[in-house]
Amino acid sequence: MASHFDRHYCGKCGTTYVFKKPDEELEKMGSEGPKAITIHVTGFKKFLGVSENPTEKIANNLKSYVEKRGLPSGLSLGSCTVLETAGEGAKSQLYEVLESSVVDKSTNGTVVWLHLGVNSGSAKFAIERQAVNEAHFRCPDQLGWQPQRLPIVAEDGNILKAKETSCSTETIFKSLKSKGFDVVQSDDAGRFVCNYVYYHSLRFAEQKGHKSLFVHVPLFSKIDEDTQMQFVLFILSLIGLLTLTAYGAAAKMVYTDLDILKKLENFDIPEDDDVDDHYDTKLSDLASFTSRGSGKNLVNVDTFGAAGDGVSDDTQAFVSAWKQACGTPKSVLLVPQGRTYLVNATKFNGPCERKLIIQIDGTIVAPDEPSNWDPKFQRIWLEFSKLKGVVFQGNGVIDGSGSKWWAASCKKNKSNSVPTSFLFSLQAFTIESSSGVKVRGLTIQNSQQMNFIIARSTSVRVYKVMVSSPGDSPNTDGIHITGSTNVVLQDCKIGTGDDCVSIVNASSNIKMKRIYCGPGHGISIGSLGNHNSTGIVTKVVLDTAFLKETTNGLRIKTYQGGSGYVKGVRFSNVVIQDVSNPILIDQFYCDNPTSCQNQTSAVKISQIMYRNITGTTKSEKAIKFACSDSVPCSHIVLNNVNLEGKDGQVEAYCNSAEGFGYGVIHPSADCLYSHDDKGLDQSDKSGHVLVTEEAETGHDEL
Repeated sequence: MASHFDRHYCGKCGTTYVFKKPDEELEKMGSEGPKAITIHVTGFKKFLGVSENPTEKIANNLKSYVEKRGLPSGLSLGSCTVLETAGEGAKSQLYEVLESSVVDKSTNGTVVWLHLGVNSGSAKFAIERQAVNEAHFRCPDQLGWQPQRLPIVAEDGNILKAKETSCSTETIFKSLKSKGFDVVQSDDAGRFVCNYVYYHSLRFAEQKGHKSLFVHVPLFSKIDEDTQMQFVLFILSLIGLLTLTAYGAAAKMVYTDLDILKKLENFDIPEDDDVDDHYDTKLSDLASFTSRGSGKNLVNVDTFGAAGDGVSDDTQAFVSAWKQACGTPKSVLLVPQGRTYLVNATKFNGPCERKLIIQIDGTIVAPDEPSNWDPKFQRIWLEFSKLKGVVFQGNGVIDGSGSKWWAASCKKNKSNSVPTSFLFSLQAFTIESSSGVKVRGLTIQNSQQMNFIIARSTSVRVYKVMVSSPGDSPNTDGIHITGSTNVVLQDCKIGTGDDCVSIVNASSNIKMKRIYCGPGHGISIGSLGNHNSTGIVTKVVLDTAFLKETTNGLRIKTYQGGSGYVKGVRFSNVVIQDVSNPILIDQFYCDNPTSCQNQTSAVKISQIMYRNITGTTKSEKAIKFACSDSVPCSHIVLNNVNLEGKDGQVEAYCNSAEGFGYGVIHPSADCLYSHDDKGLDQSDKSGHVLVTEEAETGHDEL
């Protein structure tokens, strides 16, 4: 069983920090890593009296087909060439294709040549494992050449010489079969033009340190064109990923779950294209709201007796203004700028009439004395519930006045005498049981504990919100999402004493885009599974973020003894600066004063992708996958991850974690699949099909 990690719950010391705007850093993010592999495809022209050659059509149409459907990140489709159906006479054309592929300056990694030929006598696809050094044409080729039992390359020896592909044909075969394609393996590509081309290509690939594979396809009359295009697209992805990854556990995952990888790469959550249209209410001319033609009803909290001096209790004025605005269509509830309103814990309940806007331009502050807090509200300060289509906007501030709460925390002062009853977990600003809510432009700061909560809600959009609490303020999560679906956080700047963003049970379809985090504990999924509970989080995307000097980076944390799963998560385009634990999965999370008991059950973690993650770390272990021995992590994918140690070398640590990396991976994540020493490439050489049922029926067709 893996040991617990050292935990850090405080960021920088002190009670204030400078919240540096990250705009310049964010503008630099989002670039893709270098292409790691390029696949070039060839087909053949139709031959003699044959009405069509499907490989000609496939090669001609493949570029546009791939552009519409895409390939996994790190793979690119190179040239698509239709070769003459000839041997020696067309050899110069073949070598032009081969040589141009390896001198192409845009290629920055391995090259694979995928050659397609037709077997008109078969109704199945055939993966060719090898080519032999023999040209024995049963009829002249398109240019009239008909060699008989001649070595293709004399210097290689006699006609019995064979060259095998270095591609993992067993893995490719199993994957294609699992997807329903009618496919076989073959050790006999014939002795005609297909074998001739394949032998030269294998020889060239061997010399240059690249790869080559030949596949026979049937006529379109036996397997239709659309199915064949799908087959080729799928095999492109397989060849590429198996070339990019180490074999073993990674290969097993690729051939069984390539569709999972593509879903992780392509998964997205729609954003509002017309986001600015939702925030077109201008309040600079208040007179316009009283005019008959405005169509809007201005509800100003000052009208209901709010003093706005930061000392007088304005709670009742806010309650009365809310009642008026909520019950009147097209209302704008205004908290005016330049004024400070002291408001006690309050629930603002809906449902409300349509098109309600909450315009906060002033400052709302909470009482700063924990002992005076109303015990009826042990979890909330400002809670808005049962709303639909409501907009919160403005340049105002929601200030939790949390300094005395932080000082009373046992994490700050274990000898503090403040009664335990006053140390409940307060949430400053909560949206609960609502849908279609939008929040834009507000600053939420100095929360007693959690700053901004989205609970049991759907279709919530948060734009350009700033969350600010000192780095040493305990449990002050920035934006906390629980029991919610279809949530977008965009262009938010968060600095806290806990997680910048935390996503917990029953949450799905969560997208974070252009997020600045620091100080804080990073971007977290969890914690989940505490007290043997069930935790489920699915479909989470972080796209473009800057994390600075946080105690964790991209973290998934679960307790032992829980159940449920975290599945379908992609962290992409993230720049980190001096971050501890940049990439962390911790299934042994424990924030209790004493160690947590080891248990066999755990929240299952799978289908997690880290793509384009770069920067510097304070930790020796830049990548940590501490997973349960009884419920291992699976389908962990690293793509273009480059983490440098601020004070020396970095390494990866894995316990019961399975996955693979492709593209640039630093530090090396070999530990993801090192437990499988043999790998599937070894089984290829001992358990392959030596002769297929098609071997005697003419794989030497085109």
